[in-house]
Amino acid sequence: MNQTWFLVSLAAGILSIGVAVWLYFWVKKQDPGTERAQEVASWIQEGASSYLIRLYKALGLVAVGLGIIIAIVFSFDIAHFGTGEVTINAAKGLTTAVAFIFGALCSAIAGYMGMGIAVHANVRSATAANKDLNTAFRVAFYAGAVMGLAMVGLAVTGMTLIYHITGDAEIVLGFSFGASTLALLAKAGGGIYTKTADIAADLVGKVEVGIPEDDPRNPAVVADNVGDNVGDVAGMGADIFDSYVASAVAVMLLGIGFSTPELQAKYTLLPLIICTLGIFASLLGIQFVRVGENGKPGPALNRGTVLTCIFLAVMIIPLVFLGNYNIGVLWSTLIGIGTGVVIGFTSDYFTSDDHKPVLETAKVSGSGSAINIITGFSYGLISIVPSVIGIVIATLGSYYLSEASGLSGIYGVGVAAVGMLSISGMIVSSDAYGPIVDNARGIAEMAGMPQSVIDTADILDSAGNTAKAITKGFSISAAALTVLALFAAYAEVVEARGIILSISLRNPVVVAGVFLGAMTPPLFSALTMLSVTHNAFDMIEEVRRQFREHPGILAGTEKPDYATCVGLAAQGALSSLVLPAFLAVGLPLLVGFILGPDALGGFLGGAIFTGVLFALLMSNAGGLWDNAKKFIETGQYGGPGSEAHKAAVVGDTVGDPFKDTAGPSLNTLITVMSLVSSLFAPIIAAFHLF
Repeated sequence: MNQTWFLVSLAAGILSIGVAVWLYFWVKKQDPGTERAQEVASWIQEGASSYLIRLYKALGLVAVGLGIIIAIVFSFDIAHFGTGEVTINAAKGLTTAVAFIFGALCSAIAGYMGMGIAVHANVRSATAANKDLNTAFRVAFYAGAVMGLAMVGLAVTGMTLIYHITGDAEIVLGFSFGASTLALLAKAGGGIYTKTADIAADLVGKVEVGIPEDDPRNPAVVADNVGDNVGDVAGMGADIFDSYVASAVAVMLLGIGFSTPELQAKYTLLPLIICTLGIFASLLGIQFVRVGENGKPGPALNRGTVLTCIFLAVMIIPLVFLGNYNIGVLWSTLIGIGTGVVIGFTSDYFTSDDHKPVLETAKVSGSGSAINIITGFSYGLISIVPSVIGIVIATLGSYYLSEASGLSGIYGVGVAAVGMLSISGMIVSSDAYGPIVDNARGIAEMAGMPQSVIDTADILDSAGNTAKAITKGFSISAAALTVLALFAAYAEVVEARGIILSISLRNPVVVAGVFLGAMTPPLFSALTMLSVTHNAFDMIEEVRRQFREHPGILAGTEKPDYATCVGLAAQGALSSLVLPAFLAVGLPLLVGFILGPDALGGFLGGAIFTGVLFALLMSNAGGLWDNAKKFIETGQYGGPGSEAHKAAVVGDTVGDPFKDTAGPSLNTLITVMSLVSSLFAPIIAAFHLF
């Protein structure tokens, strides 16, 4: 049975990668457009490749350094520390380190593949918009599918191979930690890069000078488009790769706790089987993403997501009955899938220009930027409520239905997270579509394409913003369930070493841990957003300098210096990652080694609660401000250049680091902290001051 599923999982992973490669070459065969369009696209491609090479070189050194530490630390058999015996097991340390580096490598490959096709697809999507919206949509979505399918294919292949070779779920935890560490830094760095350039381009170009969004006269505009690729494509791909792997690993670790070796093997393998079925469901769902005669890409993306969920649900039912799994697995998976859809479409309500929050925010923008910001922020706070209620229902429903079925309740919660994330192939495809069409719109304007092409690209872009909001709500909610399962896995690892956790609010050490944990996501958000403002300030001064010293730029007789702005964004992003990296990896270890396992448990609880709330607020409020601005740009409330538009641009500028820097990085932050705690739990259990 296990051997059969190993082959099926491996085949599914390879198939997913194969389809991604086929789509990659299909997109590259499409018409790249005029010489001018190709020239503009080459600027973006060169900038994105240059930044990613610098980023991955730096992260490669980090991965190797952490790998060496892991190899040394995990060469000691911690289970014997309590008796005073120290057993050296160099093979386990080395295997864990190799798994860690392999996880980081897979995450990097997934991100680089997605970005590689995105920089080819943007100009081809813009060129296809000359024909019709349907063709342009197909090019952009299939390019996004390269990212989605490559990501799940690499994840399932990696986890399957490591588990089959080692037979140890704790080694797969090392793979997950590698993927998560790189994902956090790639997402935070890419988010800082993209918003540095976006804010500088908007504030000087739109507000001060009054030129259009992607005007080629703006020196920051190429850096802005580069940022879409390194932040929203490569960064987001690495981010969801991390959540996807972490959810499966959490359930694998919980599977070890079953009573007999047969049940342990069966339920440890189950999350890999669900992920395998998710690949097949995503491959089917992608076939149904087509724009109909109504010409609306948003419903096409949503239809693909809903059908993928239905396909997965249909596949899970025979799996449970034919595989003789506990019925609680079925209820938990269905709850996870259903909750993911509901939370995703709740985000759609708060970020789409078809609904009240965006329309009201656009309407009040005529009264100034302060009213715009207050309204958008308030709706962002309200948007937390339905998502949190969804998480609560998913947690309680999966827990108690599993318990009633004779299955571990916390195992059921973990399975709900796996069910939610197992359709990530489809989710990431829709998410990566967004920055591709955003870039297509920029290239259309910079290359001087007709207004009809720009209008078509705007329709595609608006749907992309909403799709990104849905996928972020989906991934944040899944991360919340994942870290709850990882929290339980941490407790099991500690208690297996003979220490009974006492996470009670009557224990002052636990309270201290809760406060430190609750403090971390807001602090992380502040650090990343301050990095954006500091770097944006430098770029704004550079753009102003170029306009001041070279008046021919605005006159259209002189070419701006794009390279300087690209370099500023890259250097600023890379230098801003040190403190966020310490918060994610170093702070949990400090709390654990100083205050002990109980305090670290409280720390994780505090981080989970504030991390999820801040992530939802920032992602939804940012998407709302962005689409309110775009709604005004369609000609509503005075259109471009009006007072309402200027206020909306300021609101969108505030929302940019919310939705693309801090917000989507927070779910990765809490995942990384949970993985660090679980991975180092045996050592913390043996060595702590309190």
